[in-house]
Amino acid sequence: MPAAKPRMKPATRQKPTSKPIVKQPPTVEHYYTQTHLMAVAASRVLEDNKSVFVGTGLPMIAAMFAQRTHAPNLLIIFEAGAVGPQMRMLPISVGDSRTTYKAIAASSMHDNMSFAQAGWLDYGFLGGAQIDKYGNLNTTYIGGDWNHPKVRLPGSGGANDVGSNCRSTIIIMRQDTQKFVEKVTFVTTPGYLDGPGARERAGLPAGTGPIKVISQLGVYGFDEKTKIMKLEAIHPGVTLDQIKENSGFEIIIPENVPETTPPTPQDVALLRELDPTGMAIGK
Repeated sequence: MPAAKPRMKPATRQKPTSKPIVKQPPTVEHYYTQTHLMAVAASRVLEDNKSVFVGTGLPMIAAMFAQRTHAPNLLIIFEAGAVGPQMRMLPISVGDSRTTYKAIAASSMHDNMSFAQAGWLDYGFLGGAQIDKYGNLNTTYIGGDWNHPKVRLPGSGGANDVGSNCRSTIIIMRQDTQKFVEKVTFVTTPGYLDGPGARERAGLPAGTGPIKVISQLGVYGFDEKTKIMKLEAIHPGVTLDQIKENSGFEIIIPENVPETTPPTPQDVALLRELDPTGMAIGK
């Protein structure tokens, strides 16, 4: 008979020489984007039992979000004539028929602009292509001159009336050195013009002007004495260096700046319900 084969010892498992990979907790980007944060942060400025004259895009979805959450009695008004709608889905523009869904009136541009001129509207809510330290907005042209601009923009629409006549203006826009500039090429919508008292000297209603600017980096207000833009809250993950590097003018930065409260997963779900195509908030 052939000799029996020697029994083999079972192989011993070698200990790994490298440390095991530890799964990190999910980051904020896993459930919300900068745009989600901007929309929710802007909505928090809008108070219940107030009125707001709303522009297209992010101002519109922020107002809708506020109405569906903390400000159910927010009166939304659109340039094309809708007053007090209860919209379920983001309209394409201020003239979309969906702006009149469950509205108390389908009025006219004349009437709604007159409400602002009469001093009846609490907030104007706008975007912009350029903004300076006094909150002046440009949506007309950039570079060159009026006849030969480098970039021709859509223009004012109703933004000049809204920023001139509403009691307070809220602005939402992206922040970088091309948008936050020392001097706007053209003042489409007046902020505090060239400083304290300038609006009143220009014949605008006393005590009016911009109160908040919301960007993808932070939330800003305006210093009471100088009317220069001032950091009020910094978004999660953003540094003060990023705030400074993405502005063409010096922003007032207090010693202690709180962090913006991020949106919850439920907040993000509601934004997606309101804007299912991602027209304003993205996919």
